[in-house]
Amino acid sequence: MTRMSITNTPQAATLDDAPEVSRTLARAFADDPMMGWFFPGGASREPDLVRYFTTIFTRQYGRHGVCERTASAAAFWVSPEGQEKAVPDAETVAELEEILGDRAPLFREAVEVAAQQGPKEPHWYLAVVGADPAARGQGHGAALLRSGLAKADAAGLPVYLESSKPDNLPFYQRFGFTVLGEAALPGGGPALWVMRREPAPAAR
Repeated sequence: MTRMSITNTPQAATLDDAPEVSRTLARAFADDPMMGWFFPGGASREPDLVRYFTTIFTRQYGRHGVCERTASAAAFWVSPEGQEKAVPDAETVAELEEILGDRAPLFREAVEVAAQQGPKEPHWYLAVVGADPAARGQGHGAALLRSGLAKADAAGLPVYLESSKPDNLPFYQRFGFTVLGEAALPGGGPALWVMRREPAPAAR
């Protein structure tokens, strides 16, 4: 019996990987409540999600973050050193607003809500992690999460994230995250949970 190799070993994601990474994340976030709120549906939803992830990867996280991928998943992290630079510039904001169309004002408000919940202490930030639904259960997301958490642990720093999908909360909790609070997105949008993870004791 031939043993199937599951290519879920994290590797650095470069800007050349943008087409594949963006398609993977578009599929991963197709059922995400926040993405569903910003991109309500219709035939253009997946292409719009691809454009959205392409923009934030190539203009933001791919330049100033720590981005990793497997064959079927991707994650964007921001270290303390990259947090000021990872804020989208005016051109990036304009590009995102063009993609979002009439949902752009809601997006701006949501970013402000998330910023208000943001931590003041030095930390690592998990901006995005997602696996293609066709590969879920094969350990891709978990491998990427462990890889980023190891970097934060090596620095002795906590990790923060936000999630709008309640089904994902137990997954993050298995890795040591706890819910700090809940905020409602503007305009009647879904809830957003802020989560924090302490650095591993051995790393302190």
